Amino acid sequence: MRFQHPQTNAIRIQTERTNEMEHSTPMFLTSSFCFDNAEDMRAAFADETDDNIYSRFSNPGVQEFTDKICALEGAEAGYATASGMSAVFGSFMALLKQGDHLLSCNAIFGSTHTVIAKYLPKFGIDYSYISADATEAEWEAAIRPNTKMIYLETPTNPGLDILDLAMIGRVAKKYKVLLNVDNCFATPVNQQPIAFGADLVVHSATKWLDGQGRVLGGVVVGKKELIKEIYLFCRSTGPALSPFNAWVLSKSLETLDVRMERHASNALYIAQQLETHTSIASLRYPYLESHPHHSIAKQQMKNGGGIVCFELKGGLEAGRKFLDKLEMLSLTANLGDTRSIASHPASTTHAKLTEAERQAVNITPGLIRISVGLEHREDILADILQAMGEN
Repeated sequence: MRFQHPQTNAIRIQTERTNEMEHSTPMFLTSSFCFDNAEDMRAAFADETDDNIYSRFSNPGVQEFTDKICALEGAEAGYATASGMSAVFGSFMALLKQGDHLLSCNAIFGSTHTVIAKYLPKFGIDYSYISADATEAEWEAAIRPNTKMIYLETPTNPGLDILDLAMIGRVAKKYKVLLNVDNCFATPVNQQPIAFGADLVVHSATKWLDGQGRVLGGVVVGKKELIKEIYLFCRSTGPALSPFNAWVLSKSLETLDVRMERHASNALYIAQQLETHTSIASLRYPYLESHPHHSIAKQQMKNGGGIVCFELKGGLEAGRKFLDKLEMLSLTANLGDTRSIASHPASTTHAKLTEAERQAVNITPGLIRISVGLEHREDILADILQAMGEN
């Protein structure tokens, strides 16, 4: 049964109840599944049935998690993977071939940049980058005869650029190019790219979807015929989501909507309080009117999300001192946790980019990324202020 509201589906979609009559879905910690007879086994291996065979292929708990994401994103089908990057890589390798061209926004996660710039060319897949500020005409001009996919993040990591999904969706449809959107920062309760023309949506479930920094996971959802190709690629190459992680993530989705409301309200408050601080050269948060893409964010996002970025005056040295003085905020590579996190993208997540590449996407030496947690907003703010030198 599917309900009208996605939030309800994220709570009520469950694996069929067993004879034990459990209320919470059990974990299916098994490598393989049994058959009653030889014919049933043959039919499963011939893809004539949807029976489970092996947990690298499918697993009831993994399917429950995937079904919930499909319901939240408005997708036809999906496949869950071991990490966000395996979802991104699988979506590339299953659908692109030698001689194809990938057009990507230049403001993307550092590991995604590595996959695109270092590894795709080894398979004969060409790529080019386009600015997050590109106009519709510039997007059209960047399409080549062999362009098969557009890839982007919005909001971008870490600069919080907001790309116009409706506009880029029009371009993709006009030129019959697949549109693949990383929706990690927004989450599906805040933004649904498929409604704007996306063919595929990828997530690092490790971040907001889990929400407590416990497990790794990824998922890609979208059109059924595309997901089938991704499933077949991943089924053979092995980046399957573990049943245990799927169980954790599926339970996490039951609180995603309420968690993101709190993350976003905390983040907006922090951004408002810091926007005019004397130690800060610039600050970005999508739901501030000062954000250059504020109007687009309001059109396609329910709220501004849980990330705030700011540039400290004093550059790299100021950033280092700020991080070292934090007392409550965690210093870690993750984001989307209940606990607030501070990071320095130029020396961590985006360190593999050249200085010119970082400058092109506004990753300056003093840029600080705050993943705003669920602590009381005044405690979060107090730690940030004291690290800036205020008592």
